[in-house]
Formats: sequence, C-alpha cells, structure tokens
Amino acid sequence: MKYIADFHIHSKYSRACSKSLDLEHISAWSRIKGINVVSCADFTHPQWFCELKEKLEETSDGLYELKKEYRKIADDITGEFSPALVRAPQQFILTTELSCIYSKNGKGRRIHIIVFAPTIAVVEKINSALSKIGNIASDGRPILGIDVTKLMRMILDISDDCFFIPAHAWTPWFSVFGSFSGFDSLEECFDELTPRIRAIETGLSSDPAMNWRLSGLNDIALVSNSDAHSLEKLGREATVFTGDTLTYASLVRSISEGVRQTPELSLDSTIEFFPEEGKYHLDGHRLCGFSCEPAQTRKLHGICPHCKKPLTVGVLNRVMNLADQDEQQIKKISRTPFTNIIPLQELISHTLGVGIQSKKVKEMYKKVINRCGTEFDVLLNCAIEEISMNVGEDIAHAIENMRAGNVDIIPGYDGEYGRIAVTHAKKKAQKELFE
Repeated sequence: MKYIADFHIHSKYSRACSKSLDLEHISAWSRIKGINVVSCADFTHPQWFCELKEKLEETSDGLYELKKEYRKIADDITGEFSPALVRAPQQFILTTELSCIYSKNGKGRRIHIIVFAPTIAVVEKINSALSKIGNIASDGRPILGIDVTKLMRMILDISDDCFFIPAHAWTPWFSVFGSFSGFDSLEECFDELTPRIRAIETGLSSDPAMNWRLSGLNDIALVSNSDAHSLEKLGREATVFTGDTLTYASLVRSISEGVRQTPELSLDSTIEFFPEEGKYHLDGHRLCGFSCEPAQTRKLHGICPHCKKPLTVGVLNRVMNLADQDEQQIKKISRTPFTNIIPLQELISHTLGVGIQSKKVKEMYKKVINRCGTEFDVLLNCAIEEISMNVGEDIAHAIENMRAGNVDIIPGYDGEYGRIAVTHAKKKAQKELFE
C-alpha cells in the first residue's frame, strides 16, 4: 500500500500563517488532498501543545488521530466533498520546525531543522527543556540562540528515538547549505552528530536531481514537504512510502534506509514543485525586479546592476558551486524517483484564466475532487480520459501536459515565487500565457 506524508507544516500559532490551521481543518484538508500522514505542526508552542493533548489520541505506535468528537468537526468541514473523503484514513505525526541562530567558525548561522518525536510524553519533556533556553511561546517556529548540534544533543538526551531533518536545505537565509548563512557540507555543520542526519528536505526551489550532483548526499535520503502556511498549500510537496506497517518507527526507519528497501515500509518517491517555481531558484534582487542565471551573476561579480547592492544568491547557483558529480557518476547510485506537480487549484486557475482565490476556481476544484478523487489522485493517477469526461477537456489537457513536463516557467528569485503555466488544448507562446 502507498502512503503520502507531509512532515513539515505550520499551525495558526506560527507567524504569517492562516488562522484556519487548526487540527480539524488540517485533518479535513489532508483527506481532500490525499495525505495519509501529516505533521501535527509547531508542537513547541504552549497553547498549540495543549490542543494536541486535548484533541489527539494515539492510534498506532507514535501516530495519532483526532478524537471522535473532533473527528466529527473535521467530517463536517469536508461536507461539500465526496463522502469517500470523510472516510479516508489520515493520521498525525509529532514533528515541528525549530530555528537556530548562532555563530560558528567566525560566521553567523541561521538553520531550520525539523524535529520528529515518538510520543506526546517526549514532546512535553522537549518543550520543558527548550523553554529554559528560549521563548517558545513567541512563535509556532521559535528562534533559539543555540548551535543546532547542541540542540540535537539536548533532545537526544530526552529520547534517542527523536529524528532530525534539515529543513529546506538550500534556502539562502535559513538552511544548512544556505548561501548566506549555511555550511558547505553536513559534516561542517553537525560534527560528530552527522551520522544522525539521514535525510534532508530539498525545499521548493530545488528538486532531487539538483541534489544528486553532490557526492556528500549520495547516502542521504531526499524528502519533500509542503512547509504549508495555509490549508490550500498542504501537500504542495510530499513524500511517498510503500509497505504494510505504518508507525512512527517504520517511517523513521524507512527514511534512514533511503533507497535500501525495508520489509515493513520503504521510501518510494517524492512529489515535487517544479523547482523553478520556488521563490529562491535563481539569483536576483526583488526590489529592482532583476533576476539572472548563475553565469551572469559571476559576470556581475554578484552585484545588482540597478542599485549596486549584492544579489541574493539562489539555490541553483549554490548547488552548482558545491556540485562535484557529473551525469555519469550520478547514474552509478540508486536514486529514489520523483514527480513534479502543480497544485490543482493553481492549475485550474491557469486553465480558467482567473485568480486562484476566485469563486470559479473554488467551484471547479470541488467539482474535480468530487468526480475524480483526492487531489493527488487527480494530479498523479486518474486517467486523462476520465478527467476529460467528468470536468472537461481543458483541465484534462492541462494535467496531461503537467505530467509530461510541458510547462512554461518564469523562475523565482529573492523571495518571489516563479510564474508557471501549463498549456491546455493548444500550445501557446510563453508571453501569451503570462499576459
């Protein structure tokens, strides 16, 4: 059986996040999307943690679901959708994102890391320890002035079953490989704890193929998550597992083993943004509306030609700077496959030619889900003929082109998302698609 997981999202207590991100809505929208295991999010926040204890109950080792009375609320939220979605299995896993800001080897570091915990009891101990070194009530993703390795040791002393994944590993400002505040290798960052890092999160602006260019990641699993700040963004990236035993331990073990198959559960694949759509893919300067490829950045000596200030060096440039493997070397290593998608509401918006928040998009989204299945079923599995018969040729052709990679993209840079469009019935020029 296949399971889709999203291990990195946020709650209503995180800065710049939707107030609708409560457990009931997250559960309901996970079922609409087709996500089987979703992060409980932000477990260090005191008010949110109280909600986790009140509303969740353990259903299998280390996985949780809503208690019956709260499950009923989630069921009501899916009321406009097919009853099959209400019955779809969905569980929570205890993960959160922490921000570490500190100095190491004479340089300021800003690293975000995803922490997995096996039980509510362990989370309670983690929160107690972290409350002594930072204000964990200030934000769902608290900022801690502590070296990430010291943080890991503190958490591992509480439970050796905790697990860590560097978040959005290439983002310029807040990541392990970030161009402004990161390191050139995992070993440089994590020292003797490097063996505890068995995976990295690729982030929206890179995909696995870009990461394969680093030999230092050959034995590291590549996972993808949404980092959602709203319900609609859930599952925009995700990780797929195959197997019969779904528990906290089996998920952690399968990530740790990567492409090596495990008998109970295996890492199957990842679901990715087209990386050009990520908001840090190219180099550039948002205030000047300027972006460029890495080769041009070198010619400009990293300086914006308009304001003469430093350009924000993006993910593609950073990957190229650290890359040490060519295509032939990459082929020698077994790799977990991946699939690029465009979120369904975004795709419908492109096809209908109206804004993503428009009533037409929301109505068509419900129609597609009700007639064709969960969002992931529609994007990845449903026959094009079935989609065409149920919701029309234009959306069917758009999905077909997305699956084939026939997309037009103006890449993102310096905090600006890329602009992506799919062709539908007829191929259009790129300029026309973005007008």
